[in-house]
Amino acid sequence: MGFFKKQSPSSKESLDKGLEKTKQSLFSKLSRIVAGKSTVDDEVLDNLEEVLITSDVGVETTLRIIERIEQRVSRDKYMNTAELNQILKSEIAELLAQNDSGDVDTSINTTDGAPYVIMVVGVNGVGKTTTIGKLAHIYKEQGKSVYLGAADTFRAAAVDQLEIWAKRVGVPIIKQAMGSDPASVAFDAISSAKANNADLVIIDTAGRLHNKVNLMNELTKIKRVMQKVIPDAPHEVLLVLDGSTGQNAFEQAKQFTLATEVTSLALTKLDGTAKGGVVLGISDQFKIPVKYIGVGEKVTDLQVFDRFAFVDSLFKQ
Repeated sequence: MGFFKKQSPSSKESLDKGLEKTKQSLFSKLSRIVAGKSTVDDEVLDNLEEVLITSDVGVETTLRIIERIEQRVSRDKYMNTAELNQILKSEIAELLAQNDSGDVDTSINTTDGAPYVIMVVGVNGVGKTTTIGKLAHIYKEQGKSVYLGAADTFRAAAVDQLEIWAKRVGVPIIKQAMGSDPASVAFDAISSAKANNADLVIIDTAGRLHNKVNLMNELTKIKRVMQKVIPDAPHEVLLVLDGSTGQNAFEQAKQFTLATEVTSLALTKLDGTAKGGVVLGISDQFKIPVKYIGVGEKVTDLQVFDRFAFVDSLFKQ
């Protein structure tokens, strides 16, 4: 069973606050394109296309949204600009629904009772270690036993930061000397977790976007060594992206999905940016579920992505 419940009022309040900059930017742009207009005509649609692209929704996703709105304009014959926000909201919600199989699955059960293994990938600076720490905290609060594996052995800061989180949360961390083989750390972490009947192991990996071949080889090796302990590990490969980087997050997603089989996404730092539209584009283009979003610094500000709550907060007036 997943550990996240339906959004509480405080969680929705955090989401509203976290998306405030994106919402303000979007509404200010929308208000400018409809100023002095009474109907949604070609000029409005052209300007809307520009607004969505400059809001980091992405070109392909923007064109899909515009096409859907054009079909509605053609079907309804007359559409006034006052309706545009509501139409845009409903079309974005529908688009997200098409790219989502339903509620986000946060369960960590495995068929053989072995620990559930999450391998976390992403470049340095995206909030990867913080996301791991917050996940460990939330799982522990739910009564799960959690192990952390510090397999980013190329940066002392990465290991130190993960160790700080482990102490803060009160969970074991498995680490080795700097420069050690990352796969060896993953092997030790999973072996130790399995021997102690842990529920979950979260493995941090190096955040270097070096050339794709090296990245692929490194992640493949870590996976292969994991499977010596638990044959179907990792059960999840979570890619962490910094939502505030906008289009750069698209490029990172592209590189990592080419290098390894990413199964879920976490978008962080949405509270400090007006580029929250990147969630829409990445969800649409990569067809990989956005599982978590970060909308603040508190542990509770890491939330399971709820497409309905997200769109509601984005268009809340």
